Amino acid sequence: MHSDILAPSDTFARRHISPNEAEIAEMLAALGYHSLEELATAVVPSAIRLARPLALGERLPLGEHELLEEMKNLAADNVVLRSFIGQGYYDTITPPVILRNVLENPGWYTQYTPYQPEISQGRLEALINFQTMVEDLTALPMANASLLDEATAAAEAMTMCVEHARGGAAAAKQAPVFWVQAETHPQTLAVMHTRAEPLGIALRVGTTAEIAAALGAGVTGVLLSYPTTDGRIDDYRGLIGQAHAAGAAVVMATDLLALTVLVPPGELGADIAIGSAQRFGVPLGFGGPHAAFLAAKDDFRRQMPGRIIGVSRDAKGKVALRLALQTREQHIRREKATSNICTAQVLLAVMASMYAVYHGPEGLVRIAERVRGFTAVIAAGLGKLGYPVRAGAHFDTLRIDLDAHKQAEILARAIDHGLNLRRYADGVGISCDETTSHTDVHDVLEAFAIGHDELPFEVAALAAATELPALALGRTSAFLTHPTFHRYRAEHEMLRYLNRLTTRDLSLTTSMIPLGSCTMKLNATTEMLPVTWPEFGRLHPFAPAEQWGGYRAMFDQLEAWLAEITGFAAVSLQPNSGAQGEYAGLLAIRAYHRARSEAHRTICLIPQSAHGTNPASAVLAGMQVVVVASAADGTIDMADLRAKAEQHQGQLGALMVTYPSTHGVFEATIREVCDVVHRHGGQVYMDGANMNAQVGLTRPAEIGADVCHLNLHKTFCIPHGGGGPGMGPIAVAPHLKAYLPGHPLAAQGTQPVGAVSAAPWGSASILPISFAYIAMMGEPGLRRATEVAILGANYIAHRLHPHFPVLYSGQNGRVAHELILDCRGFKKTAGVEVEDIAKRLMDFGFHAPTMSFPVPGTLMVEPTESESKAELDRFCEAMIAIRHEIAAIEAGQMDRANNPLKNAPHTAAAVAGTEWDRPYSREQAAFPAPWLRVHKYWPPVARVDNAYGDRNLVCACPPIEACS
Repeated sequence: MHSDILAPSDTFARRHISPNEAEIAEMLAALGYHSLEELATAVVPSAIRLARPLALGERLPLGEHELLEEMKNLAADNVVLRSFIGQGYYDTITPPVILRNVLENPGWYTQYTPYQPEISQGRLEALINFQTMVEDLTALPMANASLLDEATAAAEAMTMCVEHARGGAAAAKQAPVFWVQAETHPQTLAVMHTRAEPLGIALRVGTTAEIAAALGAGVTGVLLSYPTTDGRIDDYRGLIGQAHAAGAAVVMATDLLALTVLVPPGELGADIAIGSAQRFGVPLGFGGPHAAFLAAKDDFRRQMPGRIIGVSRDAKGKVALRLALQTREQHIRREKATSNICTAQVLLAVMASMYAVYHGPEGLVRIAERVRGFTAVIAAGLGKLGYPVRAGAHFDTLRIDLDAHKQAEILARAIDHGLNLRRYADGVGISCDETTSHTDVHDVLEAFAIGHDELPFEVAALAAATELPALALGRTSAFLTHPTFHRYRAEHEMLRYLNRLTTRDLSLTTSMIPLGSCTMKLNATTEMLPVTWPEFGRLHPFAPAEQWGGYRAMFDQLEAWLAEITGFAAVSLQPNSGAQGEYAGLLAIRAYHRARSEAHRTICLIPQSAHGTNPASAVLAGMQVVVVASAADGTIDMADLRAKAEQHQGQLGALMVTYPSTHGVFEATIREVCDVVHRHGGQVYMDGANMNAQVGLTRPAEIGADVCHLNLHKTFCIPHGGGGPGMGPIAVAPHLKAYLPGHPLAAQGTQPVGAVSAAPWGSASILPISFAYIAMMGEPGLRRATEVAILGANYIAHRLHPHFPVLYSGQNGRVAHELILDCRGFKKTAGVEVEDIAKRLMDFGFHAPTMSFPVPGTLMVEPTESESKAELDRFCEAMIAIRHEIAAIEAGQMDRANNPLKNAPHTAAAVAGTEWDRPYSREQAAFPAPWLRVHKYWPPVARVDNAYGDRNLVCACPPIEACS
């Protein structure tokens, strides 16, 4: 019997790669090729082509059913105990209506970053709910729309304080000093140390008394924990006053649930508040992804990192939301950016905001008081058993001092009862959460009842007799007063609200999102299913190692696969965004130079064609950016590279190169580029943003790179989630292996490079997605995906070239997996800007390609292998139709100021309105293509006025009457 007959029938590659054999042949024929291999040979320089197939294992590819069985086996090797570890991570109850309709809904997780606000209004509303929630709970007037995790939020707040003290100046005469309270979460301290050192910030750690004594010249800021990592609630008003008198800003690391019952940081005088929104309905997930928050006084507006959602208006004067203050963002300011905007967790911020919407202020207080009540009952029971807790007011966390022998016995007894407690050097910690039950309390106290066959008291009686302690810092101010947080208590109403918001966004459930630089490919259902399994979702990131064997096996296998795909020796899975991967890779290079007594190598060469986040990441790593020019054909200007490498050879630390370049070409000189940098003492950092054009055809190690990061949310199918989550692991050559990120709470804590993420394996709970993708694709599927992605880009270039000039091409006149359409000439001939084309595409049901990056006035298109030929043709037909409209303007057949492009997008309200004062038909406005009569996506608002939103900055929910 032929072996193919017995192969799995539910193979995955044919589901992920949309064009079938006939469609591939048709596209190849249009380009003049007979096979995908022939096209790949024409596109990828022969000098860097792989000489053999990737060795990913004989078992691959797995069928979809086989993959799920494999994931179940891995999940079974994780032991989920009830977590009382705390330390910034808490078990929580995700309301099923939010689980099913947000986390498991592709209408939410396949959206792109909301750069095009007209088709992102649902997500923007959810995010402004998040900002309003954070602003209300912290009592600070501005909040961003999330950051990666609490530790990186603390690091961002530290740099905000330093920059604010400098008045935005690029340098200071002496190293700025920043103090952190010793009772801060250890993972937060670790990430802050990593961030501070390259930036020349002197980070000091001490008690509040030591901080008060040290305040003075040079101290730019202080971080205080409220509550502290061991649970104490202190009144910092006196210390905050002292800090302000000394010219220092104050950051408070805090807890949103605690702030429902505690005086908020803003009322205590804090300038900035940071923390994690994880316990608002987002699973533990072995560390992430979780949305951090950052709120600040208005004085810090220009230093605030990340995305900020603001209220503006559209062309008809209707309230519309948008990303505000985008000039802080790296694509615009590059090496001068204060915000590396890829550091956000939108999907998780949406979940947290909806948790607050669903529960409302009364529900949140009820949850907080219940948590506080169980904490008080445990404290009373421990007292009866002879274990006094550390003094002070507490919200959810207790610390008990113990000798080593008793500590070990209690920890072991707790595990026998199915519980994890926090381990200190001199005791244990207990943190309650929303899931804590009477049974849990009984089991916790049983673990401490050494020498007793059973508890010497009844827990129910103890609970009845325990009074909820009064809070000296009890909250009196109102919060979440906006009607949104009071309307949706019934599940039916909440379901409708979530669905209503989903329909106001364009996601991959609607149509292709043809964005260059930010690959939007299929996030398959089979890949997504394990993410919400409790065996992956309910594990605490600092649980004992013997409890996460399944995760360990998955990490090991995924690291091995990624090492083989890149050709490198070792991989770190810790960076939890692409930008953070860039940062971690540069830190590895920096540590390598320092180990060789070459700390002076701090110049980072970055070509104009590099990915937009590169310069900001280089600055964060303490490097000085020198830009390398592009040649007329879009490739790196080799003469300029050689000149600058020679000019800076004594200080050259690294080159950051994107390959294929962001100009959409495989540069034939890439080996020479690497050789030039190496000859002058530098290391080559390859930005893996375009790795999806390399997999199976070439590898960074073959090209000559020393380190690269991988955007798992691009090449390896983790969804963008509306602008996060993401993962950015780094892969390194043997000589850099010792400089991968460490972590104080994991085995690799001895690494000379510190932690870059709060959790040792970053956003671990989304790694099953990429694991599943590689396992189901195998070597043949991965290689074919790359080939078809290149085919799709060249097919679009072929179809559109007669209508839109393709700005750059590589060898044989071909592009890589993306292409740049030059729209600059239309401004002169028709008064049409690239933005007009982007907005008009919305009327055709498409998200715009990447606009004005990397070249102003252009559109960068990336089709991905997941799009069918029919969808590619539909996009091409839309673009050609728009070109005909431009031609009509050029010919004087349409008015230059009043035409379908200038007025786009057209809303249902405008088209169906009584008045129509435009010199073209309603049909041309709303139904410019035949497929729109089958299905029509209506942009909910007209073109948004960006300037108005920045001039009249409002970053909280608008009054409800304004939305009618």
